[in-house]
Amino acid sequence: MATPPDPAANAGPLASLRRQLGPLLVWVALALMLRWVALEPRWIPSGSMLPSLQLQDRVLVEKLRARLHRPLPVGTVVVFHPPAALLDAGYDPNAALIKRVVAEAGDRVEVRDGVLWRNGAPAPLDWSAEPMGYSLPPLSVPPGHLLVLGDNRNASLDSHLWGALPREAVIGTAVLRYWPPNRIGWLRFSNPGHPPGGAEEVG
Repeated sequence: MATPPDPAANAGPLASLRRQLGPLLVWVALALMLRWVALEPRWIPSGSMLPSLQLQDRVLVEKLRARLHRPLPVGTVVVFHPPAALLDAGYDPNAALIKRVVAEAGDRVEVRDGVLWRNGAPAPLDWSAEPMGYSLPPLSVPPGHLLVLGDNRNASLDSHLWGALPREAVIGTAVLRYWPPNRIGWLRFSNPGHPPGGAEEVG
């Protein structure tokens, strides 16, 4: 009795290629979906977040909290699209900036004598490496906005110059530095409170 022919054996090289590429294409699609919805790698192009984040550091940005409108509390490092004031100044609308949340909607904020004040008291958690060389008149953060500053306060283009950041501009939160290997660390659990002028890194 003759054995029936195996259709797969006569399918030809094109069918074999389809079988090999199919799973690969599925994984690529899943990876792209994960990047679009949940996680995205970014690199640090400027010194505005020194000493917490160094030039050329690589960080992972999680995007679910922003998409689900979850709270972004004080201390969170956020990545965001340029606000209107920067777009008017010629910034690319697809650019991404990175700063730290220092006040939420409803907070009363000012900078005087080189110190950030929040709700009538010096901010107990402040990641600045040195006293601020500018003043900021008292202001209330409006609903749906955040006040964001670079940790390198005296060399950062941030809310003290262009105002509060609309929540809808937030892309996500930087949660993990994954490069360089000797400074891998979770950014949410960084240690605040550098002494003025200190060079301690936050990891």
